[in-house]
Amino acid sequence: MTKRERKTLTRIAASFVLLIAAVLLDLEGYWRLLSFLIPYAVIGWDVLYAAVRNILRGQVFDENFLMSIATVGAMATGEYPEGVAVMLFYQVGELFQSYAVGKSRKSISELMDIRPDYANVMRAGEVQTVDPDEVAVGEVILIRPGERIPLDGRVIDGSTTVNNAALTGESLPADINSGDTVISGAINLSGVIQVEVQCTFGESTVSKILELVERAASRKAKAEAFITRFARYYTPVVVICAVLLALVPPLLLGLEWHTWFYRALVFLVVSCPCALVISVPLSFFGGIGGASRHGILVKGANYLEALAATKTVVFDKTGTLTEGKFHVAALNPAEGTREQLLEYAAYAECYSNHPISLSVKAEYGKELDTGRVSETEELAGRGIRAVVDGKVIHAGNTKLMDSIGVVWSQADTAGTMIHVAVDGVYQGSIVIADRIKSDAAEAIGRLRKAGVERIVMLTGDRAAVGKEVGAELGLDEVCAELLPADKVTAVERLLGAKSPKSTLTFVGDGINDAPVLTRADVGVAMGAMGSDAAIEAADIVLMDDKLSNLADAMAISKKTLGIVRQNIVFALGIKAAVLILAAAGWANMWLAVFADVGVSVIAILNAMRALNVPKHNS
Repeated sequence: MTKRERKTLTRIAASFVLLIAAVLLDLEGYWRLLSFLIPYAVIGWDVLYAAVRNILRGQVFDENFLMSIATVGAMATGEYPEGVAVMLFYQVGELFQSYAVGKSRKSISELMDIRPDYANVMRAGEVQTVDPDEVAVGEVILIRPGERIPLDGRVIDGSTTVNNAALTGESLPADINSGDTVISGAINLSGVIQVEVQCTFGESTVSKILELVERAASRKAKAEAFITRFARYYTPVVVICAVLLALVPPLLLGLEWHTWFYRALVFLVVSCPCALVISVPLSFFGGIGGASRHGILVKGANYLEALAATKTVVFDKTGTLTEGKFHVAALNPAEGTREQLLEYAAYAECYSNHPISLSVKAEYGKELDTGRVSETEELAGRGIRAVVDGKVIHAGNTKLMDSIGVVWSQADTAGTMIHVAVDGVYQGSIVIADRIKSDAAEAIGRLRKAGVERIVMLTGDRAAVGKEVGAELGLDEVCAELLPADKVTAVERLLGAKSPKSTLTFVGDGINDAPVLTRADVGVAMGAMGSDAAIEAADIVLMDDKLSNLADAMAISKKTLGIVRQNIVFALGIKAAVLILAAAGWANMWLAVFADVGVSVIAILNAMRALNVPKHNS
């Protein structure tokens, strides 16, 4: 509880005690008025001050104005206990609101704790503690156990385990060794490591996350915008209605002034739109906070609202549905053994750092004796020519085989093929493929259960590869061999085919996905391994790259929208009923307090449920 909230609580307690004392004393005349004015002043002075200040600024119709008119009017008509009680319960509701908003904000502001306070940079043989902003790219920083990693970089010495929970929502520590990359904001748990800085603090992961969080609250959902507009017109209308209720019956029908003035005051108390104005933004804020606990960064309430209406999901393939890491899927020898075929290819590729070359060498699994390799030549767009043990090895695509006059054969396995020839004799082919992510099938299944009607994959890969991945995951449509511009065209076609009330969500991770992420109704980026351009263009970021988190994000969005609708229907329904009762004279000030403060408290409690989203366990 904040210092301000503690002061308000003290005022509430003091006012309540003074109100009870005034009721028990049961004084007469001016002394009775004074005995109730004291607790009223204790609890209501700030509301009265805010009402007067806002009127002078031209902001007349707000909750401060309504409460001031209602309570001052009650005191003027001799309803002293009701006047103090209305102000007292209003402040109780405000305190409750402040606490609820604070708790909801805390779930997001906890992310602010990931900001590192310092960096230990190694300069001139000494370790200097400096602000992370002062560290340049290429410098080496020292990170001890228990310290937060201040900047993104590559480990050049040491090994450890790190806790990425604040970034990705993943509680299991990750093992880090020399050569691995680490991201800022994570906590070093065990060993001392030296890290070569790869980007400045302004471009680091932690800095970008903080920026996304700070911008999230400024983007309103349609429901929030509706409530803002609604309150702008609703409040003046109910004030006018209250004035008419107080004046028309006595003036035109000759009815008693006191009775209708009191009814008008009750009408004003009931009409205060606090429950809607508070609970709807709080629901979205809670949904964003609940998502952040699971490593899902939502850039605004409008995107959370749009995600709930998703009926079409479009996926990129490489790095999104698949791991983006190549492996040897098949060895097809035409001459000799599988081991010989793999050895020829591994030695031909020994000096290459291309991902396909690395996958071949990883499959070979033995240390390469580079002394056996006397020549290597990279043939752009075709492959590699190498001389190993005096034998001329060609490893590459069909264009390379055709250029040297070697007859090759096509394998049945889908993937990228490396054909190998030795001294002009075809040795066979190696099929390189990308693994489907372990949680991809589960994520697709959960999306369908969540109401997604169409799931499409876009890829620049060959049609055979795309078709195989699509068949394995049970996708509705696969579009292959696409350039980045072709992906935008495909998404625009799907946007035109969907229903007007539904949305299309695109999920990607590469820099070439940025245009499509921007074009889709909702763009989702795979954050941990995704490119900076994709993360910047996206509306939602999955920090731990788990596809199953997309289904979690949809569940959070649907729950949040459900809570918003419940609060709107509940608040408007109760208020409409009590307003009618107030106009008819069947509601007193106590029922009015329930219709205002009581409904607000219930709506706020309901809104806070958006924070509590259980993690799906696969």
